[in-house]
Amino acid sequence: MKKCGGTLAKLGAMLALAPTKSPMPSQFVGQESVAPKVQKKGRVAILKGCAQSVLAPSINDAATRLLTRIGYEVVFPKGEGCCGALVHHMGKEEASNEQAKTNIDAWMREMEGEGLDAVIITASGCGTTIKDYGFMLRDDPQYAEKAQKISEMSKDIVEFLIEQDLGETQLQEELTVAYHSACSMQHGQKITWQPKKLLQNAGFTVKEPLEGHLCCGSAGTYNIMQPKIATALRDRKVGNLEATHPDLVATGNIGCITQISSGTQIPVIHSIELLDWAYGGPKPVQLGKM
Repeated sequence: MKKCGGTLAKLGAMLALAPTKSPMPSQFVGQESVAPKVQKKGRVAILKGCAQSVLAPSINDAATRLLTRIGYEVVFPKGEGCCGALVHHMGKEEASNEQAKTNIDAWMREMEGEGLDAVIITASGCGTTIKDYGFMLRDDPQYAEKAQKISEMSKDIVEFLIEQDLGETQLQEELTVAYHSACSMQHGQKITWQPKKLLQNAGFTVKEPLEGHLCCGSAGTYNIMQPKIATALRDRKVGNLEATHPDLVATGNIGCITQISSGTQIPVIHSIELLDWAYGGPKPVQLGKM
């Protein structure tokens, strides 16, 4: 009976996190690449991923629009799939390694073909795992070198953009943003100041909540496997975020967006969607008529 109750709790947690309506499909669906809008600076691949591409295709669309506006061709390599993070969290090492190899093959084909300047990741949970490919496959004679190369050229979107000239912000609204730093971003990848600096440069007032180092409760599959503890973490995080009295919350990980959104009415938006808007893209739909 206890085991049955635990299973039902996990199923309930999964249902609670499921979106209530289907998101708009990607504007780039079916395309293998998107050409730059200005003189070409380089060529990058964007990880489509699995969960994010279903839950919020608008995130990668925003990244693609902004990257092409500043001169980068964006490609979506054939054969690329899940980064391996979710099964890796559950200790399924063999499965995660196989998913890593699939992605490495896809990105290496692009590198050896027309070339790549970077592999761009817009979900920090994925980025932490991809940057670990070199370690994960260190003992594989066929993949160790390739895996290390991919790890070294992988960048979170904010790491990449902080080194770029984004032009002049076009933001007209005065909005206060509470920035939530995902664990996979601040602890896993040691990316801390870049997203806040980018948002400030774009014209947003950025506030940091108390206990910013603490997890929101998402943690990959944790909010499904341990829903009671995860909910307590979420409520604590939401309380700290709401205490800053923001107009919206920004973060860089789809897991955190989903988790935090389930506990507050404040819009929770990926940082790249805000940056795309500030530099000439459409207003995020979550903001409505704000």
